[in-house]
Amino acid sequence: VVIILIKLLFSCRLTEMFLLLHFVVLIDVKDFALTEGSTITPLCQKGYFPCGNLTKCLPRAFHCDGVNDCGNGADEENCGDTSGWATIFGTIHGNAGEVEFTQECFLNQYPQGCDCKETELECVNAGLRSVPTVSSNTTLLSLKKNKIHSLPDKVFMKYTELKKMYLQHNCIRHISRKAFLGLHNLQILYLNHNCITALRPGVFKDLHQLTWLILDDNPITRISQQLFTGLNSLFFLSMVNNYLEALPKQLCAQMPQLNWIDLEGNRIKRLTNSTFLSCNALTVLFLPKNQIDFVPEKTFSSLKNLGELDLSSNMIMELPAYIFKDLNLLQKLNLSSNPLLYLHKNQFESLKQLQSLDLERIEIPNVNTRMFEPMRNLSHIYFKNFRYCSYAPHVRICMPLTDGISSFEDLLANDLLRTCVWVIASITCFGNLFVIGMRSCIKAENTTHAMSIKILCCADCLMGVYLFLVGFFDIKYRGQYQKYALLWMESLPCRLMGLLAVLSTEVSVLLLTYLTLEKFLVIVFPFSNIRPGKRQTSVILTGIWIVGFLIAVIPFWNEDYFGNFYGKNGVCFPLYDDQTEEIGSKGYSLGIFLGVNLLAFLIIVFAYVIMFCSIQKTALQSSETRNHIGREVAVANRFFFIVFSDAICWIPVFVIKILSLFRVEIPVTITSWVVIFFLPVNSALNPILYTLTTSFFKDNLKQLLHRHQRKSVFQMKKKSLSISIVWTDDSSSSLKLGVLNKITLGDSIMRPIS
Repeated sequence: VVIILIKLLFSCRLTEMFLLLHFVVLIDVKDFALTEGSTITPLCQKGYFPCGNLTKCLPRAFHCDGVNDCGNGADEENCGDTSGWATIFGTIHGNAGEVEFTQECFLNQYPQGCDCKETELECVNAGLRSVPTVSSNTTLLSLKKNKIHSLPDKVFMKYTELKKMYLQHNCIRHISRKAFLGLHNLQILYLNHNCITALRPGVFKDLHQLTWLILDDNPITRISQQLFTGLNSLFFLSMVNNYLEALPKQLCAQMPQLNWIDLEGNRIKRLTNSTFLSCNALTVLFLPKNQIDFVPEKTFSSLKNLGELDLSSNMIMELPAYIFKDLNLLQKLNLSSNPLLYLHKNQFESLKQLQSLDLERIEIPNVNTRMFEPMRNLSHIYFKNFRYCSYAPHVRICMPLTDGISSFEDLLANDLLRTCVWVIASITCFGNLFVIGMRSCIKAENTTHAMSIKILCCADCLMGVYLFLVGFFDIKYRGQYQKYALLWMESLPCRLMGLLAVLSTEVSVLLLTYLTLEKFLVIVFPFSNIRPGKRQTSVILTGIWIVGFLIAVIPFWNEDYFGNFYGKNGVCFPLYDDQTEEIGSKGYSLGIFLGVNLLAFLIIVFAYVIMFCSIQKTALQSSETRNHIGREVAVANRFFFIVFSDAICWIPVFVIKILSLFRVEIPVTITSWVVIFFLPVNSALNPILYTLTTSFFKDNLKQLLHRHQRKSVFQMKKKSLSISIVWTDDSSSSLKLGVLNKITLGDSIMRPIS
């Protein structure tokens, strides 16, 4: 069809071309429910799609993945989003001005440097400063890329046979009201990429056959309804990248045949109920990259034949509930990049024929499956967040394909993430359990400090348990995650996992803060009696666990305010790096990470700065004082490295939260690594930093191993000492005892035995 349309265009048979196009459109719209709609059969459950005419069904993830999973190739067909007619018109628009000059010229008069083919003339980049004089039988005149500044009265008067004229990429500023007088047969007019600031009403009044008018990239600030007087046959109007601030009261009043309007990149702020009132034939309407902030409910009510609507990149904050109710034939709708605060649950209820819906960079506070169910023919949908795809399981192609953590197939998107989960989980759990066991065996001089370390190990060990659970559920949903994604994120196990991760994180942060303050008192005030005893330490540690538990459990108390706090991603961790829908969830996440954790981090940094200053002063004091605090200084140095590792792990989180406040888009891969690697790796490193590398622990471990070695050697030597007692019966019936010594012991051991 596209090839036929292009041939018709080049042969100037535009009437036949538009009739064919209308026929194709009508056939496409009327038969859509029988063709496209039939691909979604009751035989396939939600999230699964049939293999063409086969009874075999495959999940969404297997469609358009480059692999012929169906066997007949049906899962790799119709993968491109070709809804609407942008491809057809783009092809025609892009090639409209191209001419091949290989035939004989039938023009008697034309400037030197121009190329002629039959009755078509092209003077491209010929340095012309005004419209040249050419033969009157010209049918195509191309004056692109010249230096023409104005079009005076009746400049084209004698070219009555002219059908196509290209004046783009000139310096045209002024167009006389009678410039196009006499061009009764003109069908295509290009005036794009000029310096036109205004067009006088009636300038196109003689262009009764004009079907194609291109005014892109001109600084036109306003147009009036009378400007289009005489354009009874206009089919395509494009005014991209102008400075239009408003549209006429009734844009199509003088253009009853207008089928396509492209007003991208202007400064249009408002639409009214009457703007498109007379645009009954309109099938494509582009209004992206304007400043539209309000769209009345009946703006599109007269556009019964509209097939494609683009309102992207505007400033629309709210759409009336029934604004699309009359667009029964709409196939493609683009609302992306608008600051929409809310979408009504029945916003798309009447869009039965819609094939493509673009909601990129839009938060949907009340997202639910009922919002998309009426659009049974929807084949492509585009969201801001991957998790929204689970609310449209009947749509074959959903973007984005991943949130950086999960994909359609798996809870964890790639093998590297899976490996990191299991490795870090193993190191975290076994490392902390080893420290707890060894500190229980080794008697410490400071029992309260040892108790705090063991409690910290318990908190970090919970992070390892959390990672093991993530790995387990990744295996459980491997290859079919999208089928269970929504149920999983709303399930109790997911919420409990999130609670476990937050509990581990917050208790660990609070414990490190307490241990830092404890060392701060010992070093800065070495002779004070401000020392927590065993009982006070137990109370403080219990209080820290209670506070951590309350922080983790508060989102469960009021779901209307917090929403599903832990169920925003597959790993159930509430990092919230984007603008989340519930203000409670967003505020609470900020309160945890930029409130509690950042404050704790600043306290730790401040305490260590003061401690280092105090240590430097202590170096000038007596050796007795240095010996008194020397051991505590060593511990403080050890904890400095612990806090330094915490800083490395927490700084990415702080940066992500701060950037989210300024609405900065954060790559999803960064978020996934922060959740899976940076936060858990802190819990994995802590046992190494605060126990396994300390001199006290290493000395005691060596002594313990030495004692165990000596004991093993003694037992081995004792077993090697065997005494063989031989009973013999001789002729005198006497009993003889034979002792065979088969060992070689030292004299000190042999002497008492003998």
